[in-house]
Amino acid sequence: MPYTTALRCKECSRESELLPVNVCDFCFGPLEVQYDYDAIARVMSRESIKNGPPSMWRYAELLPADPENRVDINAGLTPLIKADRLGKALGLNELYLKNDCVNPTYSFKDRVVSVAATAARDFGFDTLACASTGNLAGSVAAHAARAGIRCYVFIPADLELGKVVGAAIYGPTLVAVNGSYDDVNRLCSEIADRYGWAFVNINVRPYYSEGSKTLGYEAAEQLGWRAPDHAIVPAASGSMFTKIWKGLNELHDIGIISKPNTKMHIAQAEGSSPIVSAYDAGIKDIRPVRPDTVAKSLAIGNPADGYYALKVIEDSEGTGHAVNDEEIVDSMKLLAQTEGIFAETAGGVTIGVLRKLAAKGLIGKDEVTVAYITGNGLKTQEAVQDVAQTVNINASLRDFEDAIKAEDA
Repeated sequence: MPYTTALRCKECSRESELLPVNVCDFCFGPLEVQYDYDAIARVMSRESIKNGPPSMWRYAELLPADPENRVDINAGLTPLIKADRLGKALGLNELYLKNDCVNPTYSFKDRVVSVAATAARDFGFDTLACASTGNLAGSVAAHAARAGIRCYVFIPADLELGKVVGAAIYGPTLVAVNGSYDDVNRLCSEIADRYGWAFVNINVRPYYSEGSKTLGYEAAEQLGWRAPDHAIVPAASGSMFTKIWKGLNELHDIGIISKPNTKMHIAQAEGSSPIVSAYDAGIKDIRPVRPDTVAKSLAIGNPADGYYALKVIEDSEGTGHAVNDEEIVDSMKLLAQTEGIFAETAGGVTIGVLRKLAAKGLIGKDEVTVAYITGNGLKTQEAVQDVAQTVNINASLRDFEDAIKAEDA
C-alpha cells in the first residue's frame, strides 16, 4: 500500500495501523484510510493516468492496496454516455449516464471488491467472504475464483434467482439466510469475529469502500477533467455516495481538477429510504426501517454510512429523494427505451429521482449532470417481466400482415 499512511476514525480522529479492522478501538466509530497526498501529487498527473491500465487501476496511487498484487478482472473505465434522447425527454441538454452495467460481473461492486480482494491478499487471508443483497455476492465469488482462494457468500434467502445464479457459477459456498440483509449482516459480523476470513464489507470495509472513489475519478476524466454540476447516485448503505464525493475532492487536492462544485443527490427506494427520510426531516439521526421494495440491491434498512451521506448532501448543497416501486419500474423502461440500457431496479431508482429533479427545476437544462447506473437489468428481470408481450402468428406473410394491421388499428 505505497501511499497509505494510517486508518483514521471518522468520529474521534484517532489514527491506527493499517490492519483488517473497521471500527475504532476507542470510540467504535468507523475507520477510513488516510493517504500521503503530497507524495501522490508528485507522481500522479493527467498524463500518468492516461498512460495507466484501461481499468480502475489507472488510479492505483489513490487506492489502499498493492497494485502489483492486485486481484483484477478488469473492472472500471466503463462508458460515460451522452444521453441525448433521455435528456430530451427530461429537458436536459447535458445529461450523461455512467454505465457500470458493463463491468465483468455486471455491477459497480467489481470496483470495491477488486480493492478489497487485493487488500485481503496483502494481509495474507486465504478466504474471501461477504454479506450481500446480490451484486456483491457475484463479484466476491468471481474475484475469489480469480485469486484462487476459498469463498463464502451470505445472502437473504429471498434473493432474485438471477443474482443467486450469478454468484453460484463461480463456485463459492453460498449460504442463504432466512431474514433481511440486516439480519445477514449481523450474522456475518459474528462469523467475522470467530473465523479468520476477509469479509469485504465488514473487517476489510475501510479498504473495500475506497474502490467506489473510482466512479468519481472516471467521470471527471471522461468529462475532460472537470467535476459535473450534478451527480445522482443510488444508495443502500450510503458508502458509494460518500466516496464519489471524496474521489472528486481528492482529484482537486492533488491538482488534477478544479475544486468540485458538484451537487450530490442521493436516490433511494421509498420502501427502504432511511437516509432520505432523515434528510426530509432535517435531522442527522438515521432511523432504521424494515425494507420493502422491488429494489432489493438497495434494501438496507440500517445504513452504515447514512450519517456521512447526509453530511455530503449538506456540504455539496445537494438533495435526497425517494421513488416508489411503480416509478422504479417505469424508469427502468424509460431508460431502456430511450438509451438502450437495461438497468436493474437500482438504475430505476436513479432515473426515477433524476426525473423528479428535472421536473422540479432543480437541474438547469445546460448543467452537466451524471446519473450513475450501477447494475445490469438481467439480474432483476422479474421487475419488468410484463414487457414480454409477443405477436403470435403462423409462418405466412398473410398472417404477418394481418397481425400488423391489427396492431396498428
